Amino acid sequence: MRILYLGSPAVAVAPLTALVRAGYEIVGVITQPDRPAGRNRVLTPPPVKVAAQTLGLPIIQPPTLRDPAIVAHLTALQPEVGVVAAYGEILRKAILSIPPRGYLNIHPSLLPLYRGPMPVAAAILAGDTETGVTIMKLTPGMDSGPILAQATMPLAADARTGSLTAQLFELGAQLLLEVLPRYAANQLELREQDHSQATVTRLLTKEDGRIDWALPAVIIERSIRAYDPWPGAFTIWRGQQLKLLTARVHAQRTDNDPPGTCVDVADGPLITTGSGALELVEVQPAGKRRMTGRAWLSGYQQGIVGEQFGV
Repeated sequence: MRILYLGSPAVAVAPLTALVRAGYEIVGVITQPDRPAGRNRVLTPPPVKVAAQTLGLPIIQPPTLRDPAIVAHLTALQPEVGVVAAYGEILRKAILSIPPRGYLNIHPSLLPLYRGPMPVAAAILAGDTETGVTIMKLTPGMDSGPILAQATMPLAADARTGSLTAQLFELGAQLLLEVLPRYAANQLELREQDHSQATVTRLLTKEDGRIDWALPAVIIERSIRAYDPWPGAFTIWRGQQLKLLTARVHAQRTDNDPPGTCVDVADGPLITTGSGALELVEVQPAGKRRMTGRAWLSGYQQGIVGEQFGV
């Protein structure tokens, strides 16, 4: 089939590469425009563009898909089906109607769970022990289209959003290759989602990363992993931001001190929470490199027991 591919971040490279290696004809790769990145704000192409250049594929970088000229250009490519992997813009009717076989979307959750932009972080925050990927047919609704196939995998207790998302898109690439031949031959029965079981995620903001020490330690620890790499978990200590990178739950620890109080420094700092305590295993102080909690403590000769975090 003639495939129109839409994707932008690094996780979307695996499905594109898999399609090319499998011999599919990619009539165009639509990806986000180059944007400034890094401390020096250097104009940087999205990873999918870099991959498409290496593979010798035609690249299209529209500021928006609403432009009638873009719609006409994509129509002229005569794609039979579209494949979407974390493109970064909602597809509207004019674009959805171009390929006669519609668009197949790789979504990193077991739909109808965790529709929307942050499904992997939501699964980690919920404490799920299983996750997976869904190949679905796009409709105008938010991740509400019929399902072609799903694959599951264990959700490890130390999973982090960045690395888990990459794993799920690798799994999605394999599942896509299994699905496409049967989809092309009309041998797949699409399954409607149970919309009554749907949950919807939202875009995270930087402020979501601020730790609320009144929450249980287990929830805070999940937040640290769910918010890696964005927005990053942090707290305030002595007026400065302290990034929290890795933590360990001490569920049985009970203290009378208010949540956010440092109560022990035997290993890393041990902070009280709404339920249990949290040991800061790895941190990153403002303007410094990441370090162990113990190494961070060594810079304070008078100790910090009794001090309050988050204020």
